[in-house]
Amino acid sequence: MDLSSFDFRTGKLLMSKLNKNRQRIHHDHSQSKGKPDLNTSLPVRQTASIFKQPVTKVTNHPSNKVKTDPQKAVEQPRQLFWEKKLSGLNTYDIAEELVKTMDLPKGLQGVGPGYTGNTLLSALASALHTSSAPITGQLSAAVEKNPGVWLNTTQPLCKAFMVTDEDIRYELTLHTWCKH
Repeated sequence: MDLSSFDFRTGKLLMSKLNKNRQRIHHDHSQSKGKPDLNTSLPVRQTASIFKQPVTKVTNHPSNKVKTDPQKAVEQPRQLFWEKKLSGLNTYDIAEELVKTMDLPKGLQGVGPGYTGNTLLSALASALHTSSAPITGQLSAAVEKNPGVWLNTTQPLCKAFMVTDEDIRYELTLHTWCKH
């Protein structure tokens, strides 16, 4: 809202200023309509450089990387630390009984601000279901210092880990014990 024609002392609009502003706005709009730019000289770089250099403006060139780069169009931005939204939430079964969460192996440790076992479990489950790439965790040691900067967004926020043959045997014994 334009308050340039409002007199704050009296609390009223000054009609003389209001008419001048309307005329000025109408005049500005009429000047900017449809006049073609007939200037054929090259545009000049507007920097503080001592030497003025001509600039070539290319708008729709076939090798323009911004328009033809397929990776830019496919990859969507990802929110960092999205798993923290799930912290404090619980799972209930159909009888409204609290479902006990899984215990993760000791080798899986979360990194980042306020990362708990439950948020790590959510991140791992999401990574397993949404990606076909191997899950290795955050490989860089620098992620410990500042996880927001040194973050691999394709991996869950946990320290790098290796699944050993012993881990697989232990899981197999758990599953065979549950079936009997």
